[in-house]
Parts: sequence; C-alpha cells; structure tokens
Amino acid sequence: MTAVNPHAQAPARAYAQAEAHAEARRRDRKVYLRGHPLLFALLAATRGRAVRRLGGTLLVHDADAYREALTRLPLDRTAAGTTGGAARSALGGGAGGVLFDQEGGGHRADRRALAERLGTAGVARLRRDWGPSLVRGLAPLSRGGAVDVVALARELAGSVVCGLLEVRAEPGVLAEAAARAAAASVRGHLPGPPRPGARAAAARAARRLRLLLGCGEEALPAMVAVAAVNTTVAALPRAVAWCADAGLWEQAADAELRPRLVEELLRVTAASPVLPRVAAEAGTVGGCPVRAGDRLVLVARHAAGAHRRDPDGRDPAGPGVARLVFGAGPHACPGARLAEVLLGDVLEALAPYRPVVTGARVDRRAALPGWRSLTVGAGA
Repeated sequence: MTAVNPHAQAPARAYAQAEAHAEARRRDRKVYLRGHPLLFALLAATRGRAVRRLGGTLLVHDADAYREALTRLPLDRTAAGTTGGAARSALGGGAGGVLFDQEGGGHRADRRALAERLGTAGVARLRRDWGPSLVRGLAPLSRGGAVDVVALARELAGSVVCGLLEVRAEPGVLAEAAARAAAASVRGHLPGPPRPGARAAAARAARRLRLLLGCGEEALPAMVAVAAVNTTVAALPRAVAWCADAGLWEQAADAELRPRLVEELLRVTAASPVLPRVAAEAGTVGGCPVRAGDRLVLVARHAAGAHRRDPDGRDPAGPGVARLVFGAGPHACPGARLAEVLLGDVLEALAPYRPVVTGARVDRRAALPGWRSLTVGAGA
C-alpha cells in the first residue's frame, strides 16, 4: 500500500477551498448585480479610495472613515433620502419618531426600551418562539425533501416580531407585510423621475402593516418589524448559501467555531450594505472636507471587508470589523445579538444535513439585496 503524504495533499486542499469560496462569492454577487446593478456598479468603481466626492455626495468605503462619519460628524437624521427620513415618510413619524430619525433623550429612551427586549433574557424568550418554527421548517430534509430557506427565514422573522412586539398576527403574513412595506418605501424614494403610484402604494403597505401590528398611527413598532424582517430575510439565506457553496458545514457543526463563523457570515452578507446619511454640520470624514447638507453613502460592505475577505471561523476578521455591518456609535443596530443567535441556531440545525443549494432566484424588488427563493437539499 502506498503511503499518503499529508504535506503533498495540503496545496490541493487549499486550492479546493479557494475554489469553493470563489463559487460562493460568485453566487452571492448575483443579489447585487441583478437586484441593484447600477448602485453597486458605482460602489465597485469608486472603492479604490477611502472617501470619494462626487458633487455633493461622499462615498465612504474605509473602515476608519465609516466609523468617523457615524460617531463624530453631526448627522441630519430626518433628511430626505436617509434611513430615518425614508422611514418617517413611509411609516409616519408619529409621536417620538421611528428610532432611526431620533436624537437626544427620545432616542435614548426608545433605544433603552428596545434593548431590554433584546437583551440576554429577551432573546432567550424569543428563542422559544422561533424554535418550533425552525424544527417544522427543516423537517423535509430528514425525509429527503427540499427546503426554501427564504420562506423559512420569513417565518422565523415573523415569529421574532410577534414575540418582540407581543402581537398575535400569523408570522408569515406579518413578515410578508413588512417586506412589502420596505420594498414599496424604497421604490418611492429611488432617484430619478417619480414612479406613478409609488408613494400611494407605500402608504397602503404601511397601513396594512400597522393594522396587523395593531399599533394605530404609532410608527415605531412598524419600523421595528420592517427592520427585523428585512434584514433577517436578506442575510439568513445568503449565509446558508455561503456555507453550502464554500463547504463550511464542519465549522457550523462545531460549537466552539460556530459563533465566530456566524459573525463572519453576517460580515460578508452585510444585510444593510449601504447606509445613506446627510451631514447636519460641516466637518471632515477620512480627511475629506464635508459641508452641511452633503450626502454620505456609507458603504458598510466595504468597511467590513466583505468584498475582499472570505468568511472563516478559524481566522475571523474580529468583532471590531465584523460589527461594522451593524453601524457604530449610539445609533448602532440594537438587534446584533438577536441576529447572531438566530443565525447560530439555524446553522446548528442545518449542519447535520450538510445542505447543498439546488435552486436560487434573486429578489429584484426587495428593499435589501437578497434571494426570492433559495432551495437546499440534504448533501452527502
């Protein structure tokens, strides 16, 4: 019998792993190229510099400049075209705003109330809600069937929102309403000539969502639902596809590696890849002068290195980089822990099946880059 030299096999394994990651990246790029092609062509063409000015707009790609813009530069959180401005316009500001458009004591109070629900004890309660949905959703894999991970993500996100906001709506219906509200809002605020009926459609979608939530004219619950559903439905299926294409199920099955792999997958998927902001006062970002009223396109995807560094739980980028996809400073996303625990549970449940992707369609109408369907079946 001929002995196998492990040192001779190492280059072959490294090559195979690199090819697997390249395949995963090729698939993931489709959610940008087919869903938001013009925007991401612009971002790709300008990422050679940390900060680039195009007229009254600054494109911010560098991690340090990104942090500086979010933590040191005064921002107008109600300006048209920003996250807060779009949310207020689409969902109705109501008393107290929609969190993204707030500053000062109001923001601190609402954020503190939400953070209490998203703390360790709160996430543990939500986990009990999504656990049965996860078991039911993955049951077909044990019978040799297939699972649409997008439909599963929608059901899980709906369960989270129902538990978080203490409403009795059907999770899948609620999640679909939140997705429609977000998509309609984005279509109503895209640059260029106004789209006939876009704002009216956004208003109808927002009313339906508030009706399901039973929150009347209060917009904050609707904003929480929109944010939770759309980021989950965008990121979770893309993370599963990365695991399947790049052969990361061994890491997903390892209790020690899995938390780091989760951070890495959330980093490379960057569910909210771009944060639109407007400067409230003059200042600098990355050494570039900023005028009051300048628009800032903060590219979270590039700041976190999602475009150049593959996910690896054994060699992670580190939380200081990975967490940039959740923002920075007092307005950073309070749902980071929830996102990590939910994705960790999904990967742990999927890992024994070593799923492979059997079909995928890009969602061209979604507010965030993602899949319309992503079908997986049990692998070898």
